Amino acid sequence: MRAALARPRQRGVALITAVLIVALATLLATQIGFDSALEQRRSAAILTLDQAFQVGLGAEAWAAYYLKKDFEDDPKQDHLAERWATPIPPIPIDGGKIEGQLIDLQGRFNLNNLIDSQGQEDPEAIREFTQLLGEIDLEPKWANIIVDWLDGDTNPKFPDGAEDSVYTSQTPPYRTPNAPITSISELLALPDFGPERFAKLKPFVTALPVGTALNTCTAPGIVIDAMNDGTLEYGVDPESLARSRARHCFPTKNDLQAAFGPNYQKVETRLSETSQYFELTALVTIGTTEFSLYSLLQRDPATGLVRPVMRSFGAE
Repeated sequence: MRAALARPRQRGVALITAVLIVALATLLATQIGFDSALEQRRSAAILTLDQAFQVGLGAEAWAAYYLKKDFEDDPKQDHLAERWATPIPPIPIDGGKIEGQLIDLQGRFNLNNLIDSQGQEDPEAIREFTQLLGEIDLEPKWANIIVDWLDGDTNPKFPDGAEDSVYTSQTPPYRTPNAPITSISELLALPDFGPERFAKLKPFVTALPVGTALNTCTAPGIVIDAMNDGTLEYGVDPESLARSRARHCFPTKNDLQAAFGPNYQKVETRLSETSQYFELTALVTIGTTEFSLYSLLQRDPATGLVRPVMRSFGAE
């Protein structure tokens, strides 16, 4: 009797054990399948990003070719009617597309020119930058604050300067670099400057070596006007300025000499009609992956050879 009762119990335990084994095997198989699929997706994403990066480098080589060719065709001027200034329309590639644009960074106000080669403030450049701030409705105090961020001393300018005593009270605390900047994004480190002011100023400024001249052929009108006394002449009608630049350099240095009058002598050495520094923006799309490459390119003023100075991915 007892043996007869034990057999059903044993069969019940065996059944439960079998169900547990099947459940565990199912969970294990599901986990292995999920991990395998995830690893495949990761590998595919890494491969796609690598492909996009190589395509971006191809765009960089394309930009270098056209900049060198432009130098060989006309080494005396760089203007917006030349081929390098034409944006790359979306070009099909295997599995996606690429598009991009070259920007003349010397067509913008160089923030590092607020100091001289010795790390001391440059009064004329400060005046120009203050004029530019006024033209885009930003407070003039930022000129002195940025000078303190750049200059070699630790003495805040009066009355609006800011040195270590201001920055060490931030959370987290930090210090001023007291050196030229490498990216205009450093402006976001200024207390209370904020993204809104940055968005206003960004199209008109750059960070290049100290002493780099402004290309009059490509600079926005309000940047050119700031070089004078702030009189709105070239910046008052951007569409008219664009039409004047459709075929050639405008305004030339001779044009500015006539327009600026006596003020021209103060800024003559800051002006140029050629450029050495350009920024390539390349956007590569492969499948669902988007990859952005920003390259700072320098063209040798003697040979026309182009080399990348700095690259960033995803953000400028």
